[in-house]
Amino acid sequence: MSVLFPKVNKPREWDYRPIYYDKEKEARKEKLARLHRGSFREEHEKNMSTQRARNKSKLTFWIALLFLALVLYLFLR
Repeated sequence: MSVLFPKVNKPREWDYRPIYYDKEKEARKEKLARLHRGSFREEHEKNMSTQRARNKSKLTFWIALLFLALVLYLFLR
């Protein structure tokens, strides 16, 4: 640190951008909100159906793998 020229931080600059009310944009937001009110339930049901399908696929894979292991065990014994 210098004794003759100490460092002094500059103050923050004012960066203000006013927000203007846009009637059309607010109307679009309201319309979009009305369209998506029941979407949480629909999304949950869709996610649950994909989860069930994924679980069924995993179960099929494990059954096929068990069957293959059993056949290999009997064949190589």
